[in-house]
Amino acid sequence: MEALIENWVGRVAEAASAGRSLAIRGGGSKAFYGHPENGDVLEVGAYRGIVAYEPTELVVTARAGTPLSELAAALAEQGQWLPFEPPHFGAAATLGGMLAAGLSGPRRQAVGAVRDFVLGVKVLSGAGEVLSFGGQVMKNVAGYDVPRLMAGSLGTLGVLLEVSLKVLPLPVAEKSLRFTIDEASALARLNQWGGQPLPISASAWHDGVLTLRLSGAAAAVAAAQRALAGEELPEADAVAFWQSLREQTHAFFAGDGPLWRLSLPSVAPRQALPGSTLIEWGGAQRWLRGGDSRAIREAAAKAGGHATLFRADDALKASAGVFQPLPAPLLRIHRNLKHAFDPQGVFNRGRMYPGL
Repeated sequence: MEALIENWVGRVAEAASAGRSLAIRGGGSKAFYGHPENGDVLEVGAYRGIVAYEPTELVVTARAGTPLSELAAALAEQGQWLPFEPPHFGAAATLGGMLAAGLSGPRRQAVGAVRDFVLGVKVLSGAGEVLSFGGQVMKNVAGYDVPRLMAGSLGTLGVLLEVSLKVLPLPVAEKSLRFTIDEASALARLNQWGGQPLPISASAWHDGVLTLRLSGAAAAVAAAQRALAGEELPEADAVAFWQSLREQTHAFFAGDGPLWRLSLPSVAPRQALPGSTLIEWGGAQRWLRGGDSRAIREAAAKAGGHATLFRADDALKASAGVFQPLPAPLLRIHRNLKHAFDPQGVFNRGRMYPGL
């Protein structure tokens, strides 16, 4: 494994001296996300394997090229998992790609995001240095919380080598309920329920149907089910439904039209935008098919959030931009971070914003 890192250090030095960029690629399952890859491909998927796993401590450390399926299987043997339900988007998905993309699944509304479970990272910087940050316990941060900074950075700050994560036991009991309800009423109900001690672990509204998942102790799930009523989904159907949301195989995500992801306050009202809508995370994540780029971003900003062009062709990405444009102060912070970790701009140039 050390020979791989030495080879990459050489590749980084060559690219830096020649003014070229390197496109970091693990499994390639999330290559669609962000702006297109730019530069020579640096394959990093071979750096794989679980380094340390202490089930009693709820901590796992693995190399970034480790397939998510392999990691999930090892955790499941001990009755544990990654509770934020990271999407795979393909069998080749890796741990490093998961962290670099920073995406979470349906359970994010209940347990938190990817970054909330990152304890430590080992990174190859653009200066060819192997840097370690954090550790294997929660209270290990002094100064900048670099491990969390890597979540969602899309490889622009360096090559992830190792990642330490907090894991949790699998839920004891789960039930999924369905309600026939319009969008405005669903948002109101979700916010009402969000202020109550209910074991809601996921929610999704689409096309007049609200689906709710309850997770936790058997008694708590049963009590919540009695209080909420609704139509219970058979277990197999429920598992398939939530996985279809996590992996975007649900019918809503089919087709080649632009897919927007709106991150809004959960209390934001229904957005009067054209196109089909799917709502998750208690109202905080809203997917939209099609629509005008400027109108979508203006509506998201007015509601107190932002919009990301999640899936689209390269032409639309180039004209509309993938991520919400940054105010000048925030853009300056991004540039300073990029320069600190990757002074020659070697890694994933332009994947997030032009010039970064």
